[in-house]
Amino acid sequence: MIVTERFVFLHLHKSGGTFVNECLLRFLPGARRLGYHLPRRLIPREFAHLPALGLVRNPWSYYVSWFAFQSVRPQPNALYRILSDDGRLGFESTIRNMVELSSDDSRLAQLSRALPQEYTNSGLNLPGFALAPIRDSGLGFYSFLYRYLYGDSSSLLHVGRMEGLRAELLTMLHAVGQPVSDAMRSHVLQEAPMNVSEHAAYATYYGEALKDLVAERDAEVISRHGYRFGD
Repeated sequence: MIVTERFVFLHLHKSGGTFVNECLLRFLPGARRLGYHLPRRLIPREFAHLPALGLVRNPWSYYVSWFAFQSVRPQPNALYRILSDDGRLGFESTIRNMVELSSDDSRLAQLSRALPQEYTNSGLNLPGFALAPIRDSGLGFYSFLYRYLYGDSSSLLHVGRMEGLRAELLTMLHAVGQPVSDAMRSHVLQEAPMNVSEHAAYATYYGEALKDLVAERDAEVISRHGYRFGD
């Protein structure tokens, strides 16, 4: 969560936020970090009147990026360990567990115990108690994170698509009246991406059944932001 004079930026997991965080802290005087992956409801009261900015990505792409990143880490996080049976499961089985987590009481209980019991400002930064709303929601994990982070949509929330991050960020900054220096504009348009997972084209990871399952469970994000498989 980055707070500035004109807006608050909320960082949705694996959705381009690292690049934006670094950019805002570098170029906007007074910008400061108040936490990592914190939800909108935790914006301090004195900043609650400010518009909130954020990014979203294609859910099919998110699951590939998350798996590619965690599966090669020396110490994957608890979410990956539990959903993949400690790395024994491949992409399709792990992501099916992730997308169907809302109806998997056993894994939800494991995760609630394994995740930190308070905010840590590192990693996913999702405490065990924060998982409660996913139970029986029918939401895929990414749609749950989206709803958890951003809350109910309102006129004070601006969410751009990560796939067009550079143009989307400049458009959102303009919408909230944030001046952009030439140096900042150049950085946004030309600086290399950050925190990128290495993987093939995301569509190549999916069989038909899993592709359709994500379409069903993450329909909220897919429909709201106009995503299609293969985009």
